[in-house]
Amino acid sequence: QARMRLRSGVFASSCLLVQALGVALFLRGFFPVPVRSVPRREARADPPAEPAPPGPGMVSNWTKIPPPLFKKVVIVLIDALRDDFVFGPKGKQFMPYTTQVVEKGTSYSFIAEAKPPTVTMPRIKALMTGSIPGFIDVVVNLNSPALLDDNLIWQAKTAGKRIIFYGDDTWVKLFPKHFVEYDGTTSFFVSDFTEVDDNVTRHLDTVLKREDWDLLILHYLGLDHIGHMTGPNSPLVGPKLHEMDNILKKIHISLLSKEEASLPNLLVVCGDHGMSETGSHGGSSEGEVHTPLLFISSAFGKRSAPPAQPEHVQQTDLASTLAIGLGLPISRNSVGNLILPVVGGKTMREQLRFVHLNGFQLSRLLQENTPAYEKDPGYEHFKIAEKSHGNWIKLYLEGNNSEILLNLGKKVLKQYLEALKTLSSSLSKQVAQYDMYSMMVGTVIIMEVLILLLLSVPKALSKRAEFEVPLSPPLFSLLFYLMCLMLCAVHVIVCTSAESLCYFCSMSWLTAVGVMMLISALMCGILSAVAKILENYRLPPKNPVASSYSWSEIDVLILAGTIGHVLSLGASSFIEEEHQTWYFLINTLCLVLCQELCRNNFLLKECDPQQCTNVKQNFDSIGESSECKNIDIPAASNSKLGKATSSSEFIKGSDKWISLATPWIILICCRLLRSLNQTGVQWAHRPDFGHWLTSSEHKSELSFLAAVSLLMIFFLVQRRCSLVSKIAMALGLLGVYSYRAAIGNVTFPWQRGDKDISKGITEARFVYVFVLGIVFTGTKDLLKSQVISADSSMKSTGLWEVYSGLVLLAALLFRPHNLPVLVFCLLIQTMMTKYIWIPLKFDAAQITIMHYWFGQAFFYFQGNSNGIATVDISAGFVGLDSYVEIPAIFLTAFATYAGPFLWAIHLLCYLSSEVSRNSAAVGHGCFCYALMRSIPVAIYVVLVTGLRYHLFIWSVFSPKLLYEGVHVFITAAVCLFFTAMDQNHSYKVQD
Repeated sequence: QARMRLRSGVFASSCLLVQALGVALFLRGFFPVPVRSVPRREARADPPAEPAPPGPGMVSNWTKIPPPLFKKVVIVLIDALRDDFVFGPKGKQFMPYTTQVVEKGTSYSFIAEAKPPTVTMPRIKALMTGSIPGFIDVVVNLNSPALLDDNLIWQAKTAGKRIIFYGDDTWVKLFPKHFVEYDGTTSFFVSDFTEVDDNVTRHLDTVLKREDWDLLILHYLGLDHIGHMTGPNSPLVGPKLHEMDNILKKIHISLLSKEEASLPNLLVVCGDHGMSETGSHGGSSEGEVHTPLLFISSAFGKRSAPPAQPEHVQQTDLASTLAIGLGLPISRNSVGNLILPVVGGKTMREQLRFVHLNGFQLSRLLQENTPAYEKDPGYEHFKIAEKSHGNWIKLYLEGNNSEILLNLGKKVLKQYLEALKTLSSSLSKQVAQYDMYSMMVGTVIIMEVLILLLLSVPKALSKRAEFEVPLSPPLFSLLFYLMCLMLCAVHVIVCTSAESLCYFCSMSWLTAVGVMMLISALMCGILSAVAKILENYRLPPKNPVASSYSWSEIDVLILAGTIGHVLSLGASSFIEEEHQTWYFLINTLCLVLCQELCRNNFLLKECDPQQCTNVKQNFDSIGESSECKNIDIPAASNSKLGKATSSSEFIKGSDKWISLATPWIILICCRLLRSLNQTGVQWAHRPDFGHWLTSSEHKSELSFLAAVSLLMIFFLVQRRCSLVSKIAMALGLLGVYSYRAAIGNVTFPWQRGDKDISKGITEARFVYVFVLGIVFTGTKDLLKSQVISADSSMKSTGLWEVYSGLVLLAALLFRPHNLPVLVFCLLIQTMMTKYIWIPLKFDAAQITIMHYWFGQAFFYFQGNSNGIATVDISAGFVGLDSYVEIPAIFLTAFATYAGPFLWAIHLLCYLSSEVSRNSAAVGHGCFCYALMRSIPVAIYVVLVTGLRYHLFIWSVFSPKLLYEGVHVFITAAVCLFFTAMDQNHSYKVQD
């Protein structure tokens, strides 16, 4: 039968690609497009009549939607307006007019709670549709398509209202062709505080004088941008709040001056989300979810005393309240409640009519989404309230206007409000509808890949690092067809019986059958691997002595650490504080390395060279007989530093002591890095060195640190580059500093006072040219080494140049206070290469796993966490004039995953440059890297499925799932690069 040879690297890369497909399918099922009511084209149903009074032939004569309560409505949405910016000390200090209106004027103030994810686009959707958008809207947030749900803006336009909008262009994308006039400003250019707001304000004077509009919406972005760049306590926040206060004053006075007696005007002030202590948003901390909501109108009574603490409402309540205020039908998908005080000035009959309309709409939504809706307590309450309402109308129509009527009315109102609350909360719980079928298919693919990788460990890490894949075993072809048929049958059954929408069912048949064939093929692969292992067990070992294994402490630690980390993913606190796990693991690793070094320097002096090599063995060699021994451990280590030492004489003199000190130096570096960025959730608000550096009064210290860091980066990277690259690197790093100086993060010593802050576009592009230049030089060398000669030195230089190009890119994208992270990263790599990996002669698998661990730790050292809020969006706009999707996504991803990425590329450089290593080392490295990535993903996917109704699923588990998913895609790309570099087809193996 035909057999095909497959190398470890190729095998690992293809496994990861298949796994990435599984992850994508799982994510698509996990973040569903929420189950909704009918599309809005069919949504123009007639409003319900008032409940009929009891008795024969009695009907209410009020069937139309109530008339509007307000003539003109102005909505001022201030991005990232936190509740304490209006109701707290900052409000009193910087927003005097608003404070006066809140305390003494004709207004109602509330604290609106936003649901996570607290990102702009889902919040606009919540405000305008009254529904709770799914978590996936964070991802779509970067490119928001038109909103198809029934919403307030569409209802207003259909009712012939003229809407004008100025501000964040997300609105223009969500509601295309809805505004009679608009001017959108881009929200993604974070470094712009003033222009975004001036572009909105410049239209105000003319618009307020005109009469040709009914609804004016203004969305101010400056505050959000200040938060992103400098945080909520920055000196820039005060003046910005004051500017907003003056704008609100201008609008309010203008609305009052044009008011007619019959219909008053309404001014609504709200925020879409707040900001965390670091000025970011996306998560569910108090500061991020609490926003002020003010209704200001002469229709409300004047306050005698300042109000107590403002009461809490849901952000989704605004949509139904505004719909009633404008005399429009409530959006069908809204889960919000009418905010009663806003209509409190109306007669009892009107108030009851409003809450009845709201209750009717909520109960209809419940009917469309729940099969057993009659049993729902909210629905039962509503029906009781409706009955009482009928009785009240009977009394009313009989002309009874005594105390009894008023008291009954209050009682009915109370019943309605109770029902609304219950309905609303049971509908909000319904939003998390998972597409279980797609999730299961994705999970099956991911788990199969993991099992296949685990079963092939012994073969992949053998001397040859290749597999023999049988192409047509007769038994398996039959099994394969049977499995395909079975899976297709299951697919048909599931898709025809499923009530809910299912993404995998909506795919074309060909795609579905393709996925089924993939699952069957993986299953057959697993079975054949199991069969082979059993066959090997039956055969007696060829050389019984050689198959005794000794595990070193490193192997035990690696195994324990991997298992421990994977198990910790089941707990929300461990995910929030995952950085602690990684810091602990690398610290332990350093201590174990210290012990190994001591043993090698002091204890192994006496023993015979042969035994020295045999002490070192690799735990991955289980299941293989003697051919597995000493995979990558040559007798003499011919390192790139040219110190050829034989295995018995270890490092000489001073080097010995440096080598012993190395783990301790690394521990000190890690401790310094930990205090640079506080990350996680519990202690993220604690002051750290990074905050101290970025505050405006420490600019000179930050500048000094950045300059020193860039110099160090140059010295650590240049030692293996060609002359051209050295010059390019120096100029590039100079460009990085001048870019940071241009945007005002650091200063030059000769610079006096505040010079104009620009966007630094030319400086950044200047650096990009050098990055591309260095990477290009490296690629040229690599191609040369592949084509012309099998010259490994040229290949390793080429790889190192590609690596240094990426380091330069990272230096440009990192915030200046994060540059030391890059320095320590390079420093630790240099020291470990010279003083630990080479003298201790670890094999490729162990070195790969150490690289992976350090990469993970550096992901957190950069200040990342498992929450969406720590993604540094501003990295995506370095050197770009406007928002360009592809480069922005690429740059943001690179800046976020710089740690793991740079360690992975360093691993490739290291394994390729070690001449003495068995040529299979790169294949081994690639395989281990893929394995290390796919273990946590596979387990986590299963855990998340089990915990999908956990309280913290949106705030903790989902963001982590997205991080894991993106990490799989990045690792797949890295492994493909590994495989491309591993061009040594002719493995020289002495059998």
